[in-house]
Amino acid sequence: MAVNMNVKELLFIEDSDLLIQQVQGEWTTKNVKILPHLYCVKELCKKFTKIEFKHIPMIHNEFADAFATLSSMIHHPDKKIDPIDIEVQDHHAYCFHVDEEPDNRPWYYDNKRFLETRVYPENATNGQKRALRRLANHFFLNREFLYRRTQTWVC
Repeated sequence: MAVNMNVKELLFIEDSDLLIQQVQGEWTTKNVKILPHLYCVKELCKKFTKIEFKHIPMIHNEFADAFATLSSMIHHPDKKIDPIDIEVQDHHAYCFHVDEEPDNRPWYYDNKRFLETRVYPENATNGQKRALRRLANHFFLNREFLYRRTQTWVC
């Protein structure tokens, strides 16, 4: 897309340091599945007067992750997609609230109840039970408070 727009200088931001090192020729690969893509990227790099590669850890690359998720959900027949406008909100999404809750219960009711009692909701299907077990793995109870588990990094 940048080549078609006659962009001459490009900042390429990527969460894969391995990919950046391979494109810059600092590291090599023997993976035959990656080699054609690597050669293609190297050829594309020649079309710019200046190209800079910047590594951003995946944990700091929320927009790329969101765009990748969106792009995997879009099935457009002619592959032409209109630009997406992004608005930066003053508050995190969890600060906003839902006006109405089904059955006058909070969104986390079934998950919290399952963690407390290990009892499934009445009339839950096997798929719903499996989803509830998976969801419960991401939370824990401390007295009556429900907390989301976070990833722990050990160096």
